[in-house]
Amino acid sequence: MKYYTQFENKSLADQLIQQALEYKASPLQDQNLGAGKRIGLIFLNPSLRTRVSTQIAAANLGMSAIVLNMDKEGWALEMEDGAIMNQGKVEHIRDAAGVLGSYFDVLALRAFPSLTNKKEDSEDYILNQFIKHSGLPVVSLESAIRHPLQSLADMITIDELKKKDKPKVVLTWAPHIKAIPHAVANSFAEWSIGCGHDVTITHPEGYELDERFTKGAKIEYDQDKALADADFVYVKNWSGFNEYGKILCTDESWMLNEQKLVQAPHAKVMHCLPVRRNVELSDEILDGPRSLVQHQAKNRIFAAQAALSHILK
Repeated sequence: MKYYTQFENKSLADQLIQQALEYKASPLQDQNLGAGKRIGLIFLNPSLRTRVSTQIAAANLGMSAIVLNMDKEGWALEMEDGAIMNQGKVEHIRDAAGVLGSYFDVLALRAFPSLTNKKEDSEDYILNQFIKHSGLPVVSLESAIRHPLQSLADMITIDELKKKDKPKVVLTWAPHIKAIPHAVANSFAEWSIGCGHDVTITHPEGYELDERFTKGAKIEYDQDKALADADFVYVKNWSGFNEYGKILCTDESWMLNEQKLVQAPHAKVMHCLPVRRNVELSDEILDGPRSLVQHQAKNRIFAAQAALSHILK
C-alpha cells in the first residue's frame, strides 16, 4: 500500500502544489471524484484546522467524511502485537483498525508522539500500526514525526507569494511553555529543502532536529544572522531531539518580533497555528502585514483536497 505522507520527490510536490492551486481557483471541479467513497478521520489528539479543512476537502470531492475522536469516544487502544490485555487497554489496534478498514475507503489519522519513547516515535509506530491493520490508504493528519498536509499548505503559500525561484526560507525555533513535538519542524524542513528553496534553520545549541529531515539546510545558531535577507520566516517551537522531549532553553529573546526583522525588510512570517502570542510571536507580527498565518490556514483545505484527489485517482 502506497503511503502518501512523506516528501517523495520534487515532481510529486510540484504536482500536488499545482493541483491545490487549481482547486483553490475552482474548489468543486472534481466534486464527483469521491462520490460513494467514505473517509474516516480518526483523531487521537485535538485538532482545529486539520479537522475542518480535511472535512471540507473531502466534501469538495464528493466524499462522505466521518469523524471519530478516538481519545474521547473510542476504547483505549492496545498497540503492541502479542500483548496480554489484562490491564487498562480495552481494544487491540488489530481489531479496531480492521473494523475501520471495512467501513471506509480511506483513513486519515492524527496521532501525536509520546516524547518519551524515541525509537517508537521515530518509527511512527502508531501511524504504521493503523496502516498495517486497516489495509487502507492512510493519510497523516500529523504523526509523531511529520505533518505533511500542513507542509504542503506551506509550500503552496510560498509558491503563490515568492518573488524569485529560490527564496531564502528560514525556520526559526521559538520559546514555548511546554515540550512540543518535532513533526511540523521536520516536515517544513523536509519539504522546503525538497522543493529547492534556500533553507536555513536557526535554534539554540542542543535543539538540532533529526538529520533525516535537515540534510541540505544550513544550520545557524545566531538567529540574527539567520534572519538577514530572509524572504519567508517560519516560526515554530520544538523540544530536544538528541535529549529527547526535553526543554533545554527558555530564552525569551528568541521570540520573533519586528525588531528581529530589521535586516529582512520584505520577509513574510509563517506559523502553523495555534500560536502562543507574545511567547513565540509578537502581536505586531501576527496582526501586521508580514503575517501569512491566515493565508496558510486557508490553504490547508486545498492541500488536503490535492492529497485526497491524488489517492482517489
